[in-house]
Amino acid sequence: MATPRAVPRGRAVELQGRRGECAVLDELLAAVRAGESRALVVRGESGVGKTALLDYLAARASGCRVARAPGVQSEMELAFAALHQLCAPMLDRLDLLPGPQREALGTAFGITSGPPPDRFLIGLAVLSLLSDTAGKMPLVCLIDDQQWLDRASAQVLAFVARRLDAESVGLVFAVRATARTVGEELAGLPVLEVAGLREADARALLESVFTGPVDARVLGRIVAETRGNPLALLELPRALTQEELAGGFGLPGPAALSGRIEESYQRQLYALPAQTRRLVQLAAADPVGDPLLVWRAAERLGIGPASATPGAEAGLVEFGTQVRFRHPLVRSMAYRSASLRERQEVHRALAQATDPLADPDRRAWHLAQAAPGPDDDVAAELERSASRAQARGGMAAAAAFLERAALLTREPDRRAQRLLAAARAKRAAGALEPALGLLAAADTGPRDALRTAEAEQLRGQIALDQRLGSDAARMLLGAARRFEPLNPGVARETHLEALWEAAMLAGDVDQAGRVRQAAQAALASPPPPGPPRTVDILLDALALRFTRGYAAAAAALRQALELVLDVNADAGPANRWLLSSGGRISQIIAVELWDFESWLALATRQARLARDAGALVHRQFALNYLARAQLLSGDLAAAALMIEEDHLIADATGNPPVSDTEVMVAAWRGREPEARELIEATAREAAARGAGRLAAFAGCASSVLYNGLGRHDLARDAAWQAFERGQLGHGPLVVSELAEAAARTGDAAAARVALDWLSERARSVSTEWALGVEARVRALLDEGGAADGCYRESIVRLRRTRLRGELARSHLLYGEWLRRANRRVDAREQLRTAHTMLEAMGIEAFAARARRELLSTGESVRKRTGDAGPDAADATAALTAQEAQVARLARDGLSNPEIGSRLFISSRTVQYHLRKVFAKLGISSRGQLHRVLPISPEH
Repeated sequence: MATPRAVPRGRAVELQGRRGECAVLDELLAAVRAGESRALVVRGESGVGKTALLDYLAARASGCRVARAPGVQSEMELAFAALHQLCAPMLDRLDLLPGPQREALGTAFGITSGPPPDRFLIGLAVLSLLSDTAGKMPLVCLIDDQQWLDRASAQVLAFVARRLDAESVGLVFAVRATARTVGEELAGLPVLEVAGLREADARALLESVFTGPVDARVLGRIVAETRGNPLALLELPRALTQEELAGGFGLPGPAALSGRIEESYQRQLYALPAQTRRLVQLAAADPVGDPLLVWRAAERLGIGPASATPGAEAGLVEFGTQVRFRHPLVRSMAYRSASLRERQEVHRALAQATDPLADPDRRAWHLAQAAPGPDDDVAAELERSASRAQARGGMAAAAAFLERAALLTREPDRRAQRLLAAARAKRAAGALEPALGLLAAADTGPRDALRTAEAEQLRGQIALDQRLGSDAARMLLGAARRFEPLNPGVARETHLEALWEAAMLAGDVDQAGRVRQAAQAALASPPPPGPPRTVDILLDALALRFTRGYAAAAAALRQALELVLDVNADAGPANRWLLSSGGRISQIIAVELWDFESWLALATRQARLARDAGALVHRQFALNYLARAQLLSGDLAAAALMIEEDHLIADATGNPPVSDTEVMVAAWRGREPEARELIEATAREAAARGAGRLAAFAGCASSVLYNGLGRHDLARDAAWQAFERGQLGHGPLVVSELAEAAARTGDAAAARVALDWLSERARSVSTEWALGVEARVRALLDEGGAADGCYRESIVRLRRTRLRGELARSHLLYGEWLRRANRRVDAREQLRTAHTMLEAMGIEAFAARARRELLSTGESVRKRTGDAGPDAADATAALTAQEAQVARLARDGLSNPEIGSRLFISSRTVQYHLRKVFAKLGISSRGQLHRVLPISPEH
């Protein structure tokens, strides 16, 4: 019998049995050439042929520009490494990007210096760069071994994949089926599952690689054991003897497929000369694939150019314009085949060959891998690399550098400090459990009071991220007390954080001992040197509110609010504070003070700051606060748009939507099935998280819904539960609902409680909002002659505010009172005004109430029609949510790049949507949009 011999592989051989997969890729190419965009995940086990399919796609992409970036396991800790490789050929177009995007991407790639860029601003910059490049020629981007991308690159590319629309860009990821990242970054993207070949195709592929006969039973067993995996079918026979192939004697037993393939590669590697093996191991340790770098390092190890030939002849690796391995498994096998000492030697050679000015971070990483033990100089290099990574926005990379630096640090105290810094970076990167692990390691270092306080503060912040509210407040309070003798300023800031979280997350604030405890501790904390800061006055005012009551704290709260309003939002530290807790705290205080104008100004400012900074999570919260203000002003359409943007950001980032305002919008609209579903979902979430504030929102929404529907008993019960919780900033939203429902159900005691609570606030703040609502509640409780005057006072006062929803409610209640008093003519005037206002605002259930009351007076009421031309709702009914967003922003005067930045889409996609908007609305230019769309709240 002739000896079977393997023959060289070709692309046709590698694609044996892949007609269906190739058809999917051909369809993707056709869509990209037609001006559409596509994202696709090619998923399968190692060796199943994913790379061959990417090669097929690249070869078929005639008329397209092709960009590739493979993931490299040893590069996973270098921030934006894969992204830079993908985008490097396109960076000549960097100057064409909008300024903030250009600066963010330049900083991420180390081209320019600047503050750490928001990763989603980087994502938008990459989307714009790909779109602009595709404007000249359709673009196909191929990402192999996605599971080995550095985390920063993986997140940005996943963001881009979800935002592709009309850019003529194809983005294809190849990823191992077992990779955890498939369920994270790439979740929700279209997937092409690549399985093993069918038996007939597998046999044909296996037979194609031999020139001599092979026992049929051996072929069958190899096909069965490899489950049709093409790489295994091509590689495993190389490790079998003639006798094994001829008769099947001594075939290896079952083992993990990737391990079996690596064993085959390992046998081939060990068959090479020693110097060649060393060169292959050196090349495997270099993730860049730069042949000049590899040869410089090889020279230091005494390896000559002739050593490359045997490796190339064996088909394991080729040294051309780039060092390329036959398969990623060859690289990983070659690296692991070296002993620890050998790996340290090759990394040391690569570090010595790497330019410390051009690539300091990669050099530092090689030095770290080469270090046999603690090395303070290398640890310092890694710390500098961490600073550079953090400046570029690569928090995961910064954490990896700092963790490795800590391991190489001799001095225990310095080691603990670096572990704490690594934990902070892990938390910033979203790796919460690993951050806690690093904190535990830091705790084993020498006792240090400041570091202990910082660690407890970080634990509290992580607990907040994990939505463990009570734990977070307790830890932050403990940290604040530890800071007091060490840094009074930081202590006061931490006290504010602890008090705020206790107040926001406690179940029943007025009865919660932890809130009073936090407030008392804050008042007892020593002030920092120098004049009081805004944060100090804010802390004292809040602490006073929870220890001595509303009236005693009102003046201090007003002073704190005015200081926040005067803060220069353009200053760096102030900007960061207003973006995060400062902005939310100040808005809640404005609501507590019944100061709607300040609330609206602060909410608008925070939303703008978050938008300009590209801080998307902060913008989600800011949009919800602004939506609440717009809701009370009666602009439900604007509030709904902001909630849509919250969902848009959530979709783009993978974070959950904030959406607590969504339930209030649904309640004010009065659509019971939709509102009840959201209310019940919110109540379930509140119970699961122990979040009293969220539970109060659900109760407040229920009271609005059922008052609108005239089911006042349900409204009273829901309002009482929300009111009784005493959540900071919720009283003005629920007290009038409680009073109205209690009055309508004859519950005089509950109505009197609401009035007494409201009167105390009205006397303390004397705003038109508070006095107007108080007058309305007094009218509800006074059936005599004073009621008429109170209703009129309520309308006069609320008319001086922007609170159109509250004003309409006063007209409605006054009209209902007049009808019951048999003053039908006067009632019609008030009810007609209420009905017109409520219907125009989309407050449907209350509008229906007004309509029923009008019918009871004998007046017929016509429903609104479109005879006079389409209103905003009619005009946008045919638009998708994204088309409506694009149309409104274009109407407000934003350019296509500005709209793209706001909605996380490319300028070309904006133009694509605008063409569809014009066709649907029957207009021909942006200038005509104002005729069919209302004015946007942020402009």
